[in-house]
Amino acid sequence: METLQWIAETEGVRLDKYLSEHTDLSRTRVQSLCSEGKVTVNGKPAKSALKLESGDVISAEIPEEVPLDVQAENIPLDILYEDSDIIVINKPKGMVVHPAAGVSSGTLVNALLYHCQDLSGINGVLRPGIVHRIDKDTTGCLVACKNDMAHRAIAKQLEDKTCHREYLALCDGVIDHEEGLIDAPIGRDPRDRKKMTVIDKNSKDARTHFTVKERFDGYTLADCRLETGRTHQIRVHMSYIHHPVTGDTVYGSSCKLMDTQGQALHAYKLSLIHPSTGKEMTFEAPLPEYFETLLELVRTHER
Repeated sequence: METLQWIAETEGVRLDKYLSEHTDLSRTRVQSLCSEGKVTVNGKPAKSALKLESGDVISAEIPEEVPLDVQAENIPLDILYEDSDIIVINKPKGMVVHPAAGVSSGTLVNALLYHCQDLSGINGVLRPGIVHRIDKDTTGCLVACKNDMAHRAIAKQLEDKTCHREYLALCDGVIDHEEGLIDAPIGRDPRDRKKMTVIDKNSKDARTHFTVKERFDGYTLADCRLETGRTHQIRVHMSYIHHPVTGDTVYGSSCKLMDTQGQALHAYKLSLIHPSTGKEMTFEAPLPEYFETLLELVRTHER
């Protein structure tokens, strides 16, 4: 059981709305906690509809999530590199990286547990070996760690920005600039907790560098390099500058040329320093077939 506490800094905001904006909990989950008597205001159990006053002391007891029993599954992996410390995967479209509510099988973790007899335990039973993620419908390079030493080393590189990740993104519309930096903080969308958005309140710094690779009639192929690693960062940032990733129905719209089954976004390059040897290594994943087909359709559409 984890107990969290806040001091309200605003007047007239509903308790459930306030807590959903200050945690990763949904408004429905907050309402449930209130009905269970696990949320107090100034020491007294409070209803979710309570209107807060400035200075109110809010406490919430949040039960720990029950770990899922993650099973090893014999799922084929496209392995770009592997040794006793790390494994680099070319993740296919549609594969979730790790189990979560409603998704307990078919994930990359299930596959890694079968392929690797031991993975770093730093992130626990749900995310063993996982040091960074890419979205379900994003393809490409992802590194997992086989021991805690490697996990700490790669995590430190991500923090220090010495581990570099580059993506190819087909975007809607024609981007005028040859290159640019999108420096805009990202946080949860207060209107839809499943989405992220550019927002000042309750957000984290986010920076995406982009370079135009090729322009088409109504589309742009861009190379995007992450300086930070926020959830959905490239998708949110490209939508923010009015050039959403093609096929991204969450932050843009579906592709008119073909069914892309989600965003046309591919993590094509990953550079890191090997945790044992200290050698700088770069891995590249070829464009998936659907992306190649989409580019051909874009070029044909242009003519």
